[in-house]
Amino acid sequence: MNTATQKPVLTRAATAETTSDPSSVMTLLADCGTDGSPITSYRSTFAKGAVGAPAHFHTRASELFFVIGGELQVLVGDKVEVLGAGDFLLVPPHTPHAFAAAPGSEADVLFVFTPGMPRFDYLRLLGRVMRGEASPQEIKDSSELYDNHYVDSPRWRAALETAAAQK
Repeated sequence: MNTATQKPVLTRAATAETTSDPSSVMTLLADCGTDGSPITSYRSTFAKGAVGAPAHFHTRASELFFVIGGELQVLVGDKVEVLGAGDFLLVPPHTPHAFAAAPGSEADVLFVFTPGMPRFDYLRLLGRVMRGEASPQEIKDSSELYDNHYVDSPRWRAALETAAAQK
């Protein structure tokens, strides 16, 4: 994006669009290409035990995580970590990753994709699927469009099973 055409992007909390499902709320902050934004960013709050995303990778963007509050359990490659308030994680392209609220914890997380690409329609679709208003097949069919490629991770499945057993 030509920096000469960029302008400030301001999203007010009171008027930001949100999408939600029974266990999380996503506040949409900046979508690449919208109002000149070169990045895509949103904030997610997860209830205790909420699963954020299954194992996946991006081919074009790095995904940044900044934990505002609570704890977030993440898969990075084949390693599971717990991030606490103030922790930052950058996941480069082609690196499998997944995330969920850490066992027994809520999580409040800022996500940033760079370089950005329009993703808000994908986030809206996720909300509809989680609420039973759309088919999971629609997510599978959109993997190239939104650069979200799902993979199997026995390590992540084991981590989620362990967390479920601790409830």
